[in-house]
Amino acid sequence: MKPFLLLATRAEGGAAEEEYESYLNFGGLAPHQLHRVRMEAAPLPAIDLAQYSGIIVGGSPFNSSDPEAGKSALQLRVEKELSALLDTVVAEDFPFLGACYGVGTLGRHQGAVVNRTYGEAIGAVPVTLTAEGRRDSLLDGLPDTFDAFVGHKEAVFTLPPHAVNLAGSPTCPVQMFRVRQNLYATQFHPELDVAGLLTRISVYRNAGYFPPEEAEAVMDSVRPARVTAPPLILRNFTARYAR
Repeated sequence: MKPFLLLATRAEGGAAEEEYESYLNFGGLAPHQLHRVRMEAAPLPAIDLAQYSGIIVGGSPFNSSDPEAGKSALQLRVEKELSALLDTVVAEDFPFLGACYGVGTLGRHQGAVVNRTYGEAIGAVPVTLTAEGRRDSLLDGLPDTFDAFVGHKEAVFTLPPHAVNLAGSPTCPVQMFRVRQNLYATQFHPELDVAGLLTRISVYRNAGYFPPEEAEAVMDSVRPARVTAPPLILRNFTARYAR
């Protein structure tokens, strides 16, 4: 089997390693089946799509809708490199799954309006499939409504006409969408369980998602959550596109 490619942008070691392990675990992959490139550490090397089964983009501390003048040189480089890669990925309809940051990468590349209107606080929210979502094989086995972990400052405000909305939540109308037949992005995190989310809360307590002094309260609020359905998306993705 050709490996999948994970494009990561988290500089924080604890969160970065847990993210990689979660994609291995929930994707049903062995380490040699998931090649990780840490884009925050070095420029993106040339990517030969023929060497991979598909591409996964993990979450990110970056917000694509921030004013350009306020973005760091690192963020601007990552955005430029991902956009150039997406030119080819979209043209070839190459299997792609962007989790959370996929909205700011695939979404903006395809002309979606991404802003802070539908940001959601950290926690579990009910996500409901659209009619198109119920017909999409990447969502096979998921109930019509399921809980998923979120925590994001920006989200899709308007999808371009050629994109298909697959799922939404009461406070964020676009939780998952598809472009063409094989390009997907989720706003929620299919790779997170409670333990993983607790790590993120700790690591990003000063990142503006909540007042730093409320970190322990936020952790307490998510500990009882029972979020089990979203990881099935990762298993469906790897099973569908492994080659």
